[in-house]
Amino acid sequence: MSTSQRPVAAVPRWIVVFFVASLLIQIIWKAQIRPGAPEAVDLPSPPRLEALRVAAFGEPGTLARLTMLYVQSFDYHGTNALPYRKLDYTRLIGWLTAIQALDPLSQYPLFSAARVYAEVADPLRQRMMLEFVYAEFQLDPNRRWPEAAHAAMVAKHRLKDLPLALKYAQAIDRLTTASGVPLWAKQMSVFILEDMNEIDAARIMLGGLLATGRITDPAEKQFLEHRLKTMEHRAASKTR
Repeated sequence: MSTSQRPVAAVPRWIVVFFVASLLIQIIWKAQIRPGAPEAVDLPSPPRLEALRVAAFGEPGTLARLTMLYVQSFDYHGTNALPYRKLDYTRLIGWLTAIQALDPLSQYPLFSAARVYAEVADPLRQRMMLEFVYAEFQLDPNRRWPEAAHAAMVAKHRLKDLPLALKYAQAIDRLTTASGVPLWAKQMSVFILEDMNEIDAARIMLGGLLATGRITDPAEKQFLEHRLKTMEHRAASKTR
């Protein structure tokens, strides 16, 4: 044996993972492409999570990032004439679900779901992606609340669906327990209720929040007390 040759065990693990992942991705992709197929290529069916775990060779985070890059290649692939906003979102969600499960601590898949794929000008696709974010948020609320908060904003401002926005906002308030979750995220449901003209419910929630003493910032407390007085004035006006 030549002294210049190195055993496979001496090759860094990330290189092996990269090679295997690239091979796996090529196999999946080629299996979906038929001779003479047009340039507009949709995402193939998502791989099974078990297959990804085997292919990861003990490096799930690395493979998750590589697989995410593969999925995102459909956003701007030089030879792909199919914009990502026209992709099969059922397949896309399947890929994102598998990637997130492969590396649960990663925020990349949910970030892309909430900030990219849920921003398309297609209400049906938006709702599908928001529900995916909501489902994944419930598995790890204290880590994934930012994506759920953005989902509430998309539902409110893009879809103009206040009940859906309230659903997400109330889940953040109900499920998050970490001290690092900011009060503005837990207060979202109060102001969505106000937008829905559910003044009594919003007033009760905001009053209860102020009564807990959890709000210690003077400026924030003053702002919320002013909002509470405004709500009380609106509630009194309704009864006249």
